[in-house]
Amino acid sequence: MRKSYFVWAVLLIAGTLQAAAQTQPPAAPPYKAVAVTLPAAVTDPDFEALRKKLGEAAQRKDRAALAALVLAQGFFWDRDNRDGADKRKSGFDNLATALALNTKTSAGWEILFSFTDDPTASASPAHKTALCAPGEPGYKRAEFDALVKATQTEASDWGYPVSAGIEVRATPQAGAPVIEKLGLTFIRVSPGNAPASAAFLRIITPDGKAGFVSVDEIATTGGDQLCYVKDNGAWKIGGYIGGGEAE
Repeated sequence: MRKSYFVWAVLLIAGTLQAAAQTQPPAAPPYKAVAVTLPAAVTDPDFEALRKKLGEAAQRKDRAALAALVLAQGFFWDRDNRDGADKRKSGFDNLATALALNTKTSAGWEILFSFTDDPTASASPAHKTALCAPGEPGYKRAEFDALVKATQTEASDWGYPVSAGIEVRATPQAGAPVIEKLGLTFIRVSPGNAPASAAFLRIITPDGKAGFVSVDEIATTGGDQLCYVKDNGAWKIGGYIGGGEAE
């Protein structure tokens, strides 16, 4: 999933919002804003119905109900630049392995349920008939790679707002002054030396300001995805992209 965040808090300079904006030095050097296009929600009613059934099965940890939603044959599991699926096993068995559903201490059922929170999906470059969720944003890869290189960061240090106009606050509190609103660009996630906060992310805006946003307001790219395909006209879970350990 795209919501694998490092969440931190920091004490900022006291005073009014205007004074803080005028006197607070940049938290980091400014960086070039690389635009992103948000992934689109899938509006197909049949797709939405499948997501609803998936959520219900995951909540109940109902293996039989889940198995009915998974492609029986042809399931793919993209991990470590290869297909980790065992073609001798059913699609359900491969999905269970990918999410460690057979391990009592695994959070696999919770991970599976979390996929139903996001209505977006995007076409898979590697599997042309598949839609994978959550959807990936659109952006120019060369510009993003140049941004990572120029800032001497890693791709995992960057996320993007889930909507335009996300409010950046001076401190990790819902009622804290708003110091800026985010556009649809990549945003640097930077915990710094601050203590952890469960509800907020510390970010650096393109102009170098440090601030805080809710963990639910920044998504990431390159995370795990659940993929769907049409099977005899009906949507099925057809693959998984991400980690997991073979059992």
